[in-house]
Amino acid sequence: MRGGGLWQLGQSITRQLAQANKKTITRRCFASEADLKKTVLYDFHVANGGKMVPFAGWSMPIQYKDSIMDSTLNCRENGSLFDVSHMCGLSLKGKDCIPFLEKLVVADVSGLAPGTGTLTVFTNEKGGAIDDSVITKVTNDHMYLVVNAGCRDKDLAHIEEHMKSFTSKGGDVAWHIHDERSLLALQGPLAGPVLQHLTKHDLSKIYFSDFHILDINGASCFLTRTGYTGEDGFEISVPSEHAVDLAKAILEKSEGKVRLTGLGARDSLRLEAGLCLYGNDMEQHITPVEAGLTWAIGKRRRAQGGFLGAEVILKQIEEGPKIRRVGFISSGPPARSHSEVQDDKGQNIGEVTSGGFSPCLKKNIAMGYVKSGQHKAGTKVKVVIRGKSYDGLVTKMPFVPTKYYKPS
Repeated sequence: MRGGGLWQLGQSITRQLAQANKKTITRRCFASEADLKKTVLYDFHVANGGKMVPFAGWSMPIQYKDSIMDSTLNCRENGSLFDVSHMCGLSLKGKDCIPFLEKLVVADVSGLAPGTGTLTVFTNEKGGAIDDSVITKVTNDHMYLVVNAGCRDKDLAHIEEHMKSFTSKGGDVAWHIHDERSLLALQGPLAGPVLQHLTKHDLSKIYFSDFHILDINGASCFLTRTGYTGEDGFEISVPSEHAVDLAKAILEKSEGKVRLTGLGARDSLRLEAGLCLYGNDMEQHITPVEAGLTWAIGKRRRAQGGFLGAEVILKQIEEGPKIRRVGFISSGPPARSHSEVQDDKGQNIGEVTSGGFSPCLKKNIAMGYVKSGQHKAGTKVKVVIRGKSYDGLVTKMPFVPTKYYKPS
């Protein structure tokens, strides 16, 4: 997911709204609102107190009536409902859709069982990350994937360019972009119990990364047990004409415990879970190995390659990368993207890519890249914020333990 600084932006908006006339702030901060795309839940967000901000060409809620701190804690304690309809869902179909996709991503797509998925990375010829994506094998001739809103145009152009070349050589693959659907993310410990009220399917038999097409609240939905918070939860692709009704039903069945939650809390939740934010923690010049996603490169793919940039990536697996993504805890003000990281002698060893105050841990957390050799947990560092150095420590991620629903 893309869009750095959401937590900080949300905090700024909260302070502004507390100190000034709301209409004035809205007019000044969101002047480009008329030019932005809106999800089908836009009016629902506004009616429920959503503070709308420009995000990846869309008008999206950064928070609602509660604070980002409270929203973050409520997701971990009860649950959150996010509108993530700005993200792009698409299907690849045809008898060759799997070999086609394996040319573009690092995952062992062929090795996935039908009805299961995984996180993967689209790579370029230099091994850098074009985007990260959750991909699912629906059947052996149908792949479903979701790409980031901020990467939609370049991702679709990249896929289309390679599809034209692939089909011109006789390959059987076609695509459908699911603009007729909306995407909701239900996250937190109450996600399963609440959603169970709305479907006859036994959700206790659907595990992390599993995918099903099933009836939820009277609509045929794509259901994936996944998310971007570190909590148990689901992403629900629902026909857009049913999206508002489904959102209302989820909130009603939770008896007020699951709350509408904006992008600000989503950002702090994913940072606590140690998850990458494309555009901050991953870019076109960062490889999956450097980003700590070597686990996402299937064993067969490591042996055979066959994806863009494989030569660079497989060499890094064998020899080790020159930089590595790590977590930090630090003193002083929270570290921000591009804050310099130094060793104890004051020499530059890297930089922060995402940072903020953890609502759950009540301390500063961050992630970023350092030179290999300086990446081990417990390494003391200095983090430079607005020209002043503060003590920091390299630490393992996730900062908050994940609670994915897996077979016992």
